[in-house]
Amino acid sequence: MERDDYYYTIKAPSKGLFKDRGSKFIALAFPVQSEDEAMERLKEVKKEYYDARHHCYAYRINPENEIYKSSDDGEPSGTAGKPILNQLLSKELFNIIVIVVRYFGGTKLGTSGLINAYKTAARESLSDADVTKVLITRTITLEYEYPLMNTVMRIIKDENLTVAEQKFELSCLLTLKVEKSREKLIRKKFETIFGVTVK
Repeated sequence: MERDDYYYTIKAPSKGLFKDRGSKFIALAFPVQSEDEAMERLKEVKKEYYDARHHCYAYRINPENEIYKSSDDGEPSGTAGKPILNQLLSKELFNIIVIVVRYFGGTKLGTSGLINAYKTAARESLSDADVTKVLITRTITLEYEYPLMNTVMRIIKDENLTVAEQKFELSCLLTLKVEKSREKLIRKKFETIFGVTVK
């Protein structure tokens, strides 16, 4: 399995906490599938922690066509969103948003204090998270007549492929899930069989 055949994400929401000179930083990590979902989570957190001064965040979505964003939400530029994003980068996580809610404690922390606080809170939320490896797959659909069944099945067995869907009638329809890096090779194997249509 090649490196670009999978990515890491978190299975469920997780939480972290960091305190410094009276300020409280609550970090909340959520698995998300899109930017819209990430913004939904942010909306929910802002509603729940409506009395907090800042709701800073970073997200990374779609390992194949990466979308990422970070926000300082009123903190000095580069002191909140970027340190959160850097935690996602260092842990190689995708399809995730981390929101750090700050309750101000009366004492200013300065630039380095803020960077450290947001970084540490984000790291805390990820250290307890249930990280999982997700396979990036492609779908291949095969159409063929019943007499070719054995030939097709032999390749599926030899290549250890996953059958996602199957319909066996006079004409057969098979849907396979294949790792991204093997898609071309597998397609070619089936395309060489006369009578098999590959989609």
